[in-house]
Amino acid sequence: MTDDHLSPQEIIQELSAIYGTFKQEPRYNALDELIFTVLTQHTSDLNAEKAFDRLRQTIPTWEEVMVTDQQTIAAAIYHGGMSNQKSKRIKDILADILQRHGKLEIEFLREYSIEEARTWLMDLPGVGPKTAAVVMAFALGMPAFPVDTHIHRVSKRLGLIEEKTTADAAHPILESKVAPDLRFQLHMQLITHGRQICKARRPLCADCPLSSRCPSSTV
Repeated sequence: MTDDHLSPQEIIQELSAIYGTFKQEPRYNALDELIFTVLTQHTSDLNAEKAFDRLRQTIPTWEEVMVTDQQTIAAAIYHGGMSNQKSKRIKDILADILQRHGKLEIEFLREYSIEEARTWLMDLPGVGPKTAAVVMAFALGMPAFPVDTHIHRVSKRLGLIEEKTTADAAHPILESKVAPDLRFQLHMQLITHGRQICKARRPLCADCPLSSRCPSSTV
């Protein structure tokens, strides 16, 4: 153990030797990413993918989803859990985007600053810091830093944030500590590390390349 905390650059260097380097490439367009991220809330990515794919197969366009009854949407996204709440949230988000922008797309946010885009997204119903940051990082190519449960846990263990820091509060703190060009890479390295080695209940500290300088290491 040591109080000499690792810097973001050092963490990336150590972890990329295990996990490789991640490319920041869009997996969906921005609106698809937004709805998919809503579906990931309180469930696994695998379940969210099943729900998202089923929704697109059942109701192919967002225009159709917006005018489809909530029960039909809930049935389509059943695999993602909390389908009644999420179906309402999806309809509310789509209606709000249409009212504010005039059409169902949000690619125009690419032209916004990171803070302008974040504010615009977080003004949507039920969209918090994590959902906004995911859309910005994964669809819009912006240097946002999404904090999920894995990153929240690993960041506390490494001393990047304090123990009592909430996940929502961690977003601005971590973004302020990490250079914009390193944020996506650190996000991917930490989330992968949290899933594979720095696990919630039984972290595999003996297998961790960061353990010699991790304040939480049991080695």
